[in-house]
Amino acid sequence: MVSLRRTVAALGAVLLLMAVASPAPCQSAGITVVDAVGRTVKFSRPPERIVVAGKAVFMLADALYLFPEAVPRIVAIGRTVQTKLDFIPVIDPGYAHKTILESDAGPEQIAAARPDAVILKSSVAQSLGRSVEALGVPVVYLDFETPEQYGRDLLTLGRLFRDEERAMALIASFRRWTDRTARALEGLAERDKPRVLLVYYNAQGGAVALSVPPLGWIQTTLVRLSGGIPVWKDAQIGSGWTRVSVEQIAAWDADQIYVVGYSTEAGEAVRRLRTDPQWQALRAVKQGKLYAFAGDFYCWDQPDPRWVLGLTWLASKVNPDRFTDLDLPREIRSFYGEFYGMDGGTFARSVQPALGGLLP
Repeated sequence: MVSLRRTVAALGAVLLLMAVASPAPCQSAGITVVDAVGRTVKFSRPPERIVVAGKAVFMLADALYLFPEAVPRIVAIGRTVQTKLDFIPVIDPGYAHKTILESDAGPEQIAAARPDAVILKSSVAQSLGRSVEALGVPVVYLDFETPEQYGRDLLTLGRLFRDEERAMALIASFRRWTDRTARALEGLAERDKPRVLLVYYNAQGGAVALSVPPLGWIQTTLVRLSGGIPVWKDAQIGSGWTRVSVEQIAAWDADQIYVVGYSTEAGEAVRRLRTDPQWQALRAVKQGKLYAFAGDFYCWDQPDPRWVLGLTWLASKVNPDRFTDLDLPREIRSFYGEFYGMDGGTFARSVQPALGGLLP
């Protein structure tokens, strides 16, 4: 198995090559970008009216708002609430004046905002994007699903906003966070890695479904980068969340179990599972190793910029002896300052209450 250090080094090399090998921006008023599906999109001038729509809008929006230029230029945005909290109003003082689109907004509703650029996830290129393109509106598709894609898509946004310096600074920041974890886990032998289960708890519709992620998704990547062995690595996993039974979970007999939740908050999901006799019989639960995955406005296991917070937190839980000096409250504050330019007062008022028990 490829070592953690080699994995992170490869990620760093990919980001560096992207930065060096990518074509320089056009020096004229026009802008040309190559998006996540390989399309060349040309703009006669920097877009001033940007619409962010489609599925998983909060993942796109949280990445766009890493750039200060996003605040005045985003004029319409899909709903960014996943559970009860919404992050974008915290960082966009003009949010109340923007058009808020429904999650199923079609091309006509998007076009009504008079955009000169629409940002969509690549996963909706066929179902939504092509119809928007047919209206003559330039569409830029982004992935923002894996650490490697983060580097490429940040460069795309850097060109779109004419702020490649910010894009490069962000890429360097993400790399610093991953490198720090890799250094802490240097020399960790495969035999010493805990066997970890990450499971998605979904209670929509009244019936509880428990699922594990595909091997290429960021949730599995975070377990590996945290120095854990995903217990589902040899299972037959589909292209999306794959439902598993409690009997299968018992057979995997993980050393540690982490629960993520989206429609149901992870903490509430764990509280429910602890009352289930079948879960009470699991070794990890008996040993106190059943955890709600950390989060604030959103669970940190997702391909949102918070994935580096998720990595830092998870690594300190999976291999706590390697992170005895970690000051998690300081790191959380540092993240919001470094990535969103947030001052201490705004953090205390708006973010700290969303962190639950993560901060004293």
